[in-house]
Amino acid sequence: MATANANTKGARKKEVKKETGLGLTYKKNENFGEWYSEVVVNSEMIEYYDISGCYILRPWTMTIWEVLQTFFDAEIKKMNIKNAYFPLFVTESVLQREKDHIEGFAPEVAWVTKSGQSELEVPIAIRPTSETVMYPYFSKWIRGHRDLPLKLNQWCNVVRWEFSHPTPFIRSREFLWQEGHTAFATQAEADQEVLEILELYRKIYEEFLAIPVVKGRKSELEKFAGGYYTTSVEAFIPNTGRGIQGATSHCLGQNFAKMFQINFENDKGEKAMVWQNSWAYSTRTIGVMVMVHGDDKGLVLPPKVASVQVIVIPVPFKDANTDAIFSACSSTVQALREAGFRAEADLRDNYSPGWKYSHWEMKGVPLRIEIGPKDLANNQVRVVRRDNGAKSDIPMGNLVEKVKEILSSIQECLFNAAKQKRDACIKIVNTWDEFIAALNDKKMILAPWCDEEEVEKDVKARTKGELGAAKSLCTPFDQPRLPEGTLCFASGKPAKKWTYWGRSY
Repeated sequence: MATANANTKGARKKEVKKETGLGLTYKKNENFGEWYSEVVVNSEMIEYYDISGCYILRPWTMTIWEVLQTFFDAEIKKMNIKNAYFPLFVTESVLQREKDHIEGFAPEVAWVTKSGQSELEVPIAIRPTSETVMYPYFSKWIRGHRDLPLKLNQWCNVVRWEFSHPTPFIRSREFLWQEGHTAFATQAEADQEVLEILELYRKIYEEFLAIPVVKGRKSELEKFAGGYYTTSVEAFIPNTGRGIQGATSHCLGQNFAKMFQINFENDKGEKAMVWQNSWAYSTRTIGVMVMVHGDDKGLVLPPKVASVQVIVIPVPFKDANTDAIFSACSSTVQALREAGFRAEADLRDNYSPGWKYSHWEMKGVPLRIEIGPKDLANNQVRVVRRDNGAKSDIPMGNLVEKVKEILSSIQECLFNAAKQKRDACIKIVNTWDEFIAALNDKKMILAPWCDEEEVEKDVKARTKGELGAAKSLCTPFDQPRLPEGTLCFASGKPAKKWTYWGRSY
């Protein structure tokens, strides 16, 4: 048996794959859309499915989702928010109860109309979001002020039957998210929570995914259908010149409480309506990460979320002591894992080191460790960074602390590079002509605005074209000074605030 095995091993060795035909056909700067589609498949994040707009999320993606979920879930539990699970289905009569709300979602609602061969008497909708699923039960569970606050979250999937350009992670017909739904006795409590949750969303983007975002408030036109006001974190994709809504935290006010009769007896014995919030982030976060950090070699993963943070690759030369090199690789992985890193070794003997380098670069692993005969002799390893390609040799003795240093440096550098690129795209304008020039130049535009809905509709109408209309992205909480007498860039009326504008996903 041993001889047969050795022979097949020898035969396998002869056909070691050296070709590095793993590369991308498209360049990020030349054909962004095709580049993106290729990266998400070649890096083994997704696989296309036979229903348009639906995608298989592979383990490489799910690990990232789990890292974000672990962080967020622990944080909301500290806020005393409890997880629950509500059904996927909702009846038409309940869905229709909040008119503005359902109008906002109507075109995207998928309906179940048959069971086996028989038509259902009443068609059933699949949730596009769960306000109408949950709130009839909020009204049942909330009776007096002691039942408040009621703070629930669910991790689930939702379906929105998009027909315009489905894009993996960014616009898909089914996606994963968390949705929080809370009810309070007072507006002050609701307002406070909106911002606490928004800060967690900022952390997800900036501290985990290394993506700079702007915190702000949505315009009346862009706010959540049926809500009181919407806050969001907004990211920007320099390559396409488009903003992208990263996550939203809504104060629903008392609108849904009115529709669903969510009343309580307050501490004075009077009947009152609750104040509600809803807030969510989805797998879209992962798509934004691919777009912002990816390059012409593939995915670039921030260490905090990477499925594998360190890949160890043996580099045996002819006549080298392969066993010793392989065992050094295994013990390196062992040491890194014990220190809490997500590390793996690629010991496949039918692929050349060069092929493996390309493969793991495509998958975006932050740090590669190479061990060859020379490294073995010098009791060191060669490390190569994915973000900037920098190589260095480090002694085995302080491997763990060096790897820790390098990974935190990669995390920081990715954020700084992304912020520098994003900041270079921000253009402050004061007039319509400057606005149009900046829009055509793929900028994220900060402009003084009169805050009138009709003016925003007019901006949309006047900028309609092949690339899509411009709209307000958000009014940043961090407002620059507005000199007295400043006029709105679009209407010429007195400006009330600075607002970000641009095309968006």
